[in-house]
Amino acid sequence: MSFELFVALRYLFSRRKQTFIYIISLMSILGVAIGVGALVVVLGVYNGLTTDMRDKILGANAHGIVMSYVPSAFEHNLDLSQRIRSVEGVTGATPFIYTEVMLSAGGGVKGVVLRGIDPASAPEVLSLLRQMRSGSAQALQKDGTPGIIIGEELARRLGLTVGSRVNLLSPSGQKTASGYSPRIRPFEVVGVFKTGMFEYDSSLAFVTLDAARDVLGLPAGFLSGIEITVKDVFKADEAAARLAAELGSPFYVRTWMEMNANLFAALKLEKVGMFILLAMVVLIGSFSIVTTLVMLVMEKTRDIAIMMSMGATRGMIRRIFMLQGTIIGVIGTLLGYAFGLSLGWLLKRYQFIKLPENVYTLDHLPIIITVSDVLIVGASAMLLCFLATLYPARQAARLEPAEALRYE
Repeated sequence: MSFELFVALRYLFSRRKQTFIYIISLMSILGVAIGVGALVVVLGVYNGLTTDMRDKILGANAHGIVMSYVPSAFEHNLDLSQRIRSVEGVTGATPFIYTEVMLSAGGGVKGVVLRGIDPASAPEVLSLLRQMRSGSAQALQKDGTPGIIIGEELARRLGLTVGSRVNLLSPSGQKTASGYSPRIRPFEVVGVFKTGMFEYDSSLAFVTLDAARDVLGLPAGFLSGIEITVKDVFKADEAAARLAAELGSPFYVRTWMEMNANLFAALKLEKVGMFILLAMVVLIGSFSIVTTLVMLVMEKTRDIAIMMSMGATRGMIRRIFMLQGTIIGVIGTLLGYAFGLSLGWLLKRYQFIKLPENVYTLDHLPIIITVSDVLIVGASAMLLCFLATLYPARQAARLEPAEALRYE
């Protein structure tokens, strides 16, 4: 053990006459611990909420979509889905039609986003079609009245269940001598899904591609685009670049990150804001370290003078007090880790903080603590604590032994 570390530990843990310094030291450690613990828990909750929101968005949407600048391009490329699946990183592809229509039933009328899908391949791409509350995507391919799948909030609002009859109205449906007249088609509810996001559950509906073309009056073979899934959602842009290069003009590819860029940018900004806000708690603890060390320097003036008279250099004195502040930071950070990780484990294990399901996208407080966040929090706390030692350590090293001993 070095001389500086030995003296620093003696000053911190040996019994002193002034109990007040002990209390300030304890408050410094607790301030750092509370700040670190709060940062770990809050960042874990942020990660949980963000991950849950991302999963719900990707449950109702694909990882990317292939679009075309020429609407008829899909009609002349019937093997396009096979070409897309052959690209490295792409795991699934399904055609779709996207439009907005009016849905009417006995319980009222509601505008909905209508998506025409292929019941055979769509469940491979859209996870919500694999985890429905009732019915299935395959039920869309029924004889007689075509089927429709709706969200749980929409079903609740209009009083619909599996087997209910509804009408879809397309404002620009059928062209007549007097202009366009609305096209109305009957449908039967064959499935109800729930994503947990009100926007999707209250305004999204699925029908087959042929049924969507019939409602909209579109030609056979018409598609809005092709939805795709990739092996790694965080590398969707790389797969999209390879896919765009393979397909060429007039096709282009958009990823889920591009289509939700504003949402996730706002969430990332909130995370940075929360980190800065809670880092202020650690900063308060580091200010306490300054107070502790300044008072310790005043108490140990005679000891410092004697050590310097016996040959201790100013650098050694400086390192003694810097080590004391750093040790306080290490203890506070470790206690903060213990507090934050324990609370995070309890929240994840027992889910004792419940959320109103009709307000939020889930019924409990999610938490995902990542190693990177834990390391960043610890490094930030240690940096603040180290910076807090610089001034007291510098003042201690500037003491003149003769002047310090003269007044003792």
